[in-house]
Amino acid sequence: MSGLYQTFFGPLDKSACFYLYFLSLFFFIVLLFVLFKEIVYVFKNYKNLGFKTVVQGLLILFNIFLAYFVNRLMYTMCNKSLI
Repeated sequence: MSGLYQTFFGPLDKSACFYLYFLSLFFFIVLLFVLFKEIVYVFKNYKNLGFKTVVQGLLILFNIFLAYFVNRLMYTMCNKSLI
């Protein structure tokens, strides 16, 4: 029973931190892509922009930035704790 418990609930090694690194890299690329798309959208439709559209764009950017930051923070914590 102890072996089964260790297999499914035991601590992971340092290579498991790569998952968080990949997620932070993925969200950073998504953040750059969405930022580029938002800038293009603003320049194309600057005459018809409403407050709601601007707020929605900023909230999307903030949400993606938050996902990037949390995954980067978790990767740093994982990497530093498993020396």
